[in-house]
Amino acid sequence: MPLAVYVLGLGIFTQGTSEFMLSGLLPDIAGDLGVSVPDAGLLISAFAIGMVVGAPLLAVATLRWPRRTALVALQAVFIAAHIAGALAPDYEVLFATRVVSALAYAGFWGVAVATAVALVPANAKGRAVAVVAAGLTLATIIGVPAGTVLSQFAGWRAAFWGVAALTLAGLLCSVFAIPGGRGSAQERPTVRAELRAMARPQLWLSYAVTAFSFGAVIVTFSYLASLLTDVTGLADGWVPVLLALFGTGGLLGMAVGGRAAQAYPIRTLALGTGVLAAASALLAVLAENTVVTVSLIFVLGVAGYVTNPVLQSRVFVVAPGAPTLVGAANTSAFNVGNTLAPALGGMAVDAGFGFASVAWIGAALAAAGLLGTLWAGHLQYRSRPVGGGVAAGGGGTRHGQERTGTPV
Repeated sequence: MPLAVYVLGLGIFTQGTSEFMLSGLLPDIAGDLGVSVPDAGLLISAFAIGMVVGAPLLAVATLRWPRRTALVALQAVFIAAHIAGALAPDYEVLFATRVVSALAYAGFWGVAVATAVALVPANAKGRAVAVVAAGLTLATIIGVPAGTVLSQFAGWRAAFWGVAALTLAGLLCSVFAIPGGRGSAQERPTVRAELRAMARPQLWLSYAVTAFSFGAVIVTFSYLASLLTDVTGLADGWVPVLLALFGTGGLLGMAVGGRAAQAYPIRTLALGTGVLAAASALLAVLAENTVVTVSLIFVLGVAGYVTNPVLQSRVFVVAPGAPTLVGAANTSAFNVGNTLAPALGGMAVDAGFGFASVAWIGAALAAAGLLGTLWAGHLQYRSRPVGGGVAAGGGGTRHGQERTGTPV
């Protein structure tokens, strides 16, 4: 695997830490800026809004840019936004910096995946995408808890400075490790051709499943620190530990899902969303029980991320003619869930239902994802030719089972 692919994973790790670290910083941010915890939670939605809008727009804008130029420029904008966030005098300024950060991060995601795929031969493209995506999982395991600990000792602004410094290191690595070209003309599809390739109903059903499934994970994760301290009754010092436990479960889920996604994508999605719905409902009911809550946090991490390899790779198979936009739109789908779910959680808390109520929202979203998965499986079964051959436009089959074609 080329060194550049690992550098791309480093870039996702540094920026992905910022994407999720606010879950452990919300109480401190709320107290410092004089807003409620639900209002502070909207900063997570602000980041997600930037991702939703930025992913497709920047995918189009940078489609013909030199890869290294695009990656370095986007990281530079991300760094500047985090410096501004660390110095933000009020909630409104911080909110704006989160949107700008997300726009840059969304663009980096799209260019990073396209670059990784272009740097390796056909039989290694899935592994390359897996290395890049693993940066985000490691961010939840290492970066997010580290940011929480740093904020507890030096304030939440120190976490923003830390992300800016790490991203600068990633930018310097990009300068030296990432090739500067865009590849051959054959590897550069036009926007019009990609838009035509995306006109597939199954693709948009897959996006809907992505939004519901990830929303189910993020709504509980976003308010996990407050749930642990206010409902379960744990001390603040336990929050980073349990965030790391969630991330460890996520890493395990990614590893299991990456293997199962090759032969059983629909079954993997169905199992993951089903367990996620059940675990979320149990957490809503039993959040006051410390042992049960700790166990369920690990289960939520596993179930929430076991679906990720399928969600990431299936869209490329459903619409192979849109290698740039299909991934960018999937990033937007992830962040539609990331935008709406925390907002719904904040509404529930503001209405007086308590922090445990966000887990009920997670259960409902996971159930919707499960229904969408079952419908996708039904459509896949109907489109499969007799004898288990390659389904038209379905991404290929093996032994009668759909394959994602991209082991993420």
